[in-house]
Amino acid sequence: MPLLAEQARRRPDGAAAVFTATGTVLTFGALDARANQAAHWLIGQGFQPGEGIALMLGNVPEFLVLTYGAKRAGLMVTPLSIHLRPREVAHVLADSGARLLVTEPALRELAAAMPAVPAIETGAPLDAALAGQPTHWPEGERPIGREFLYSSGTTGLPKGIRRPLIPHADRLKPEFDMSWKGIYGFGEGARYLSPAPLYHAAPNRYVQRTMDHGGTAVIMPKFDAAEALRLIAAHRITHSQWVPTMFVRLLALPEEVRRAHDLSSHRCAIHAAAPCPPQVKRDMIAWWGPILREYYAGSEGVGTTVIDSETWLRKPGSVGRPAYGAVHITDEDEKELPPGEVGRVWFSGGPRFAYHNDPAKTAAAYNDRGWATLGDLGWLDEEGFLTLSDRRADLILAGGVNIYPAEIEAVLAEHPAVAEVAVIGAKDAEMGERPMALVVPRDAVTAEALVAFARERLGSLKVPRRVEFVEELPRSEAGKLLRRLLKERFG
Repeated sequence: MPLLAEQARRRPDGAAAVFTATGTVLTFGALDARANQAAHWLIGQGFQPGEGIALMLGNVPEFLVLTYGAKRAGLMVTPLSIHLRPREVAHVLADSGARLLVTEPALRELAAAMPAVPAIETGAPLDAALAGQPTHWPEGERPIGREFLYSSGTTGLPKGIRRPLIPHADRLKPEFDMSWKGIYGFGEGARYLSPAPLYHAAPNRYVQRTMDHGGTAVIMPKFDAAEALRLIAAHRITHSQWVPTMFVRLLALPEEVRRAHDLSSHRCAIHAAAPCPPQVKRDMIAWWGPILREYYAGSEGVGTTVIDSETWLRKPGSVGRPAYGAVHITDEDEKELPPGEVGRVWFSGGPRFAYHNDPAKTAAAYNDRGWATLGDLGWLDEEGFLTLSDRRADLILAGGVNIYPAEIEAVLAEHPAVAEVAVIGAKDAEMGERPMALVVPRDAVTAEALVAFARERLGSLKVPRRVEFVEELPRSEAGKLLRRLLKERFG
């Protein structure tokens, strides 16, 4: 919040955020003033530092106003997906201890199913609550609040990741690790396109980072491939962030649409959240140039690896080297493995975290040396570059042999008729499990042709024994494959 206030002081009429659905522009001055009103209102409602509110909002200006205002009041802010089911919303509200739910009129029915938590809607009710509140900086030495994020819940109910409040004395320090500025070239004058929901961790953080350091966030209501290209040209976008599914849809656009816009201002396209099929990434680099920057991290914040386009072309499939700290690979006995051997991925040298109300899950994320894991498998090369294999839970065990779905998916994704593919372990009387491929086709192709394609490139145990064609793969809004849903249906 203090960084936003500094931007408001220096350039009050500069555009902090543009909401493309309505054309609404929030200047630094207006956002700062409105956030201060929200902070005063929340303090006036009796909120104490460390207590929290939840936001169940789409990509609307109120999301930013209330996020900044609540943090300035020393509160925890929990964003909720507008697509959660009542059971999931109730779980997060109860687990986080949120004392207030802010939502939109369109979500009135869902909010009404949460009678234990008072709710207020955007529009006239919220406007009336903030009306008359001071627009200056709230007084007192309250600490600064934080986002209280919940994991995507791909393997069950979401888990909260709560961090300590920021002491008042540290209020002028950037909240986030500053290495991202140098890695990606953010700063004053950056124009960042955010095509994803603000209630997800990466869009949430990068929009705030952009504004806090004098850039402009251009926020789409939801992703649309053709519209994204138009906005890059119209707003002279310099930075953006994507998930691989978005790349697939961009590449599927007709050639005349792909070539219709001037993308020359675009100098950094960040992507993460899910593995990107190598051929998809090659095609994007061929189209946009070597501006893709990939990172591997998690909401837990224990470590981050990064890789640029030029390096990735030399090491396809890698997610890079650590931006800070170190990466380690261990076997089942937590013995560190040499380069080239697959094991569990651990980070050292990063900040500690805890899963809220789940000490057992927190303990399982750390080993005796204090290293932390996100539960993924991978290997390091001789230069220390990390390549991910899979999550531990996604391993296929065929006759006692570990098979990594990501390896099979990368091969099948190279077939020109395959748009997207997911591989799961299907039950097998002889081997326990066998690989099965679920394919979203781009063009007409037979299962036999895909199996033959895989057999030429993979060992026999890795070749899918069965191929099913589907219209789409189930994914979370963050772009993560919901493999468990495929296992429930096909496994």
